[in-house]
Amino acid sequence: MIERDLHHVIAELVPPGSRVLDLGCGNGALLAHLRDTRQCTGYGIEIDDAKVLECVRRGVNVIQRNLEEGLSLFEDNSFDVVLQLDTLQHLRNTEAMLRETARVGRIGLVSFPNFAHWPHRLSVLRGRMPVTRALPYQWYDTPNIRVSTFADFEVLARKNGLRILESFGLQAGRTVSTWPNLLASTAVFKFERG
Repeated sequence: MIERDLHHVIAELVPPGSRVLDLGCGNGALLAHLRDTRQCTGYGIEIDDAKVLECVRRGVNVIQRNLEEGLSLFEDNSFDVVLQLDTLQHLRNTEAMLRETARVGRIGLVSFPNFAHWPHRLSVLRGRMPVTRALPYQWYDTPNIRVSTFADFEVLARKNGLRILESFGLQAGRTVSTWPNLLASTAVFKFERG
């Protein structure tokens, strides 16, 4: 999926005028899009020097920080929406970060590559780890610490007292509501504290 398409899909889930925290905000393009089209304010958190510089050039408020350190610099309910788009699979402290997301934000939005997508299943059935647009790395050269599926995230959310408000998949720029665990390369969840 093109980054621009993902931004439009996610932006529709963010209420206009929201205060937003984007965890692993990359180059700040989504926060800039939310600022320009939805009148949102907020911050991004990013560790990569070059991406922090890109955020600054876009006029996006960014804090350079390793997400593994948590979100202790923010008070409870500091944000209306906290975004974790393609970050969970890179974190060691996934469970703690989900709880922190629910603590500092009223709503959480998470997306991640769906390992249960049928091409991934077919690749594993053939005895190989998948290499696709959603998971573009060889198993020995990936920044991903873990992989997940829709069903896995639902269990993790329940275990941590989160209530899923909406879930769907994304495939080739389109929303997938029917059998997203099988038919979508990207999983998207909107949640709140239970």
